[in-house]
Amino acid sequence: MAAAEDVKYYWDIGYVKANPDGQLERQVIGVNGAWPPPPLHVSLNDTLIIEARNSLDTPTTLHAHGMYQNGTNYMDGPYMVTQCGIPPGQNMTYRIPITQTGTYWIHAHYGAQYVDGIRAPLILHNPKEPHKYDDEIIVTLEDWYHDQASGLLKEFLSWKNPGGAEPVPNGALIGSVGGDKHKIIDFTPGKTYRLRLINMSALAMFHFSIEGHKMHVIEVDGVDTEPMEVGNVRLAAAQRTSVLVTALNSTGSNYLFHADMDTDMFDNIPETLNYNSTGLIRYNKGADVRRDKGEPDWSAFNDIDLVPLDGMEALGFDVTYSLDVYFNQYTDALNHGTFNNITYVMPKVPTMFTALSMGADALNATVYGPQTNAHMVGHMQDVQLVVNNFDAGNHPFHLHGHHFQLIERGPAPYDPTFNPRPKSAPARRDTVTIPSMEYVILRFRADNPGTWLFHCHIEWHIEGGLNMVIIEAPDVMQKRIRVPQQILDQCAAAGIPTSGNAAGREGYDLRGAPEGPYPYPLGWTSKAKGAMAGCILSALVGFASIIWYGWSSQQSYKPVATADDSEELDAAETQGRFGRMDPDSAAIN
Repeated sequence: MAAAEDVKYYWDIGYVKANPDGQLERQVIGVNGAWPPPPLHVSLNDTLIIEARNSLDTPTTLHAHGMYQNGTNYMDGPYMVTQCGIPPGQNMTYRIPITQTGTYWIHAHYGAQYVDGIRAPLILHNPKEPHKYDDEIIVTLEDWYHDQASGLLKEFLSWKNPGGAEPVPNGALIGSVGGDKHKIIDFTPGKTYRLRLINMSALAMFHFSIEGHKMHVIEVDGVDTEPMEVGNVRLAAAQRTSVLVTALNSTGSNYLFHADMDTDMFDNIPETLNYNSTGLIRYNKGADVRRDKGEPDWSAFNDIDLVPLDGMEALGFDVTYSLDVYFNQYTDALNHGTFNNITYVMPKVPTMFTALSMGADALNATVYGPQTNAHMVGHMQDVQLVVNNFDAGNHPFHLHGHHFQLIERGPAPYDPTFNPRPKSAPARRDTVTIPSMEYVILRFRADNPGTWLFHCHIEWHIEGGLNMVIIEAPDVMQKRIRVPQQILDQCAAAGIPTSGNAAGREGYDLRGAPEGPYPYPLGWTSKAKGAMAGCILSALVGFASIIWYGWSSQQSYKPVATADDSEELDAAETQGRFGRMDPDSAAIN
């Protein structure tokens, strides 16, 4: 058995220039003066240490997506949930004990920064790898924008965008290249390859397939599975899938692989957008590309049919929460995502610090504020989440700190009188896609005390409020978790309090806590009644003005002469202007 090691990386996070699709050089966020950031590799039982320096002009954080962070909730990364952010010019040491294996990724969790490029694969190797293969290759899939994320976010969260149309990417990247450049994967005949597919997008869903080859899924989101043959792998934003592909025994041809963006995710499709991206499986540099006849295989496998390799049995549940997903225009005139009509707004105190500092009051969801959408969970309870997607679009939902079991899918709304019958060993993952007007039942065991975000992983929806927080065993948190002084100092430097409720006060005094926006109320409000009364009054005044004007105009009306009156009119004009004249009289002198 290999000895556990400290695996160290230094990341200087700063602005650099990049042009991955060959169409536009733009400012991106890179690492150590380069882009893309390099993959991170670490093995089971090691400790991953990332010394991160913030060379940006705004705060930043890092989130190791899918990592449990059991006992290290403060390393999870989401801004104002577990961290106050790394201030510009300062360092942060992330120390993450590795207790998992599989395919993960790491990205910023402050604002929409990861859209600008601060994202990278994170591979957790298993010294006792259960699957057999000769080599492994990381294949990252990304949507790419030519504009800065901050500007795109401002346009998305605007009263000028009442329907909430998300920014459509300018293209796709495979292995951080796009446009006229193509990712090339070299195959040697007869070898078996593990392709680690990672969707690091802000919005796009990808469909991945390889012409002329078979694929077998062996892992999703860090959970090893029994092999399942598939023709196509569908990956929503933040999802990962490993497939085994055995190379053919001939070098006479090369083959295309496809990573096609699902255009159902886009409100419009620009004419310049190439959403069918391809790369090359290369056996021989001099060989031609052999094409499959017909369309690429778009048939997607159902992830709920996967069987975890460890055979973990289905959980029951001690507590259940129903989460209804909507997007609507709210009282701030913006289109927000919501769980149960509550849109997330960050509290004044990071939620983890409220849980650690409020004593027995931390067991009451009230102290976390009305807009945090906090849901309480007791230690070691089995938790059920019933998520009904009533929105018109598909959503990939991610739970921090846990893998969840996929118990059931179906058309929304879920009928609570129905008792689902899960498979004996349900599929598990940390990010699940819920199509429009469908529900999913998720279950997990609350064995990881902390404050864990549950949110849609479409980045624009995160910023639009489609988040809630699981408050897991705050009484146990207070006994086990000790926040490093470095994090406390950074909060102090940013002027962010690290104790008290969501307003930074004691007990249930929430004066000053974020409150609203709210859904537009149904029925007639006092403002609506006043506005209607004003409209009616204005209309009455308008009608009265029209009637008065018509009456007064009639009094000064002068008849218009007709043909029948012409002789009389001529005589009257002659007499009135010159007196009565005799036609035979002398000319006027």
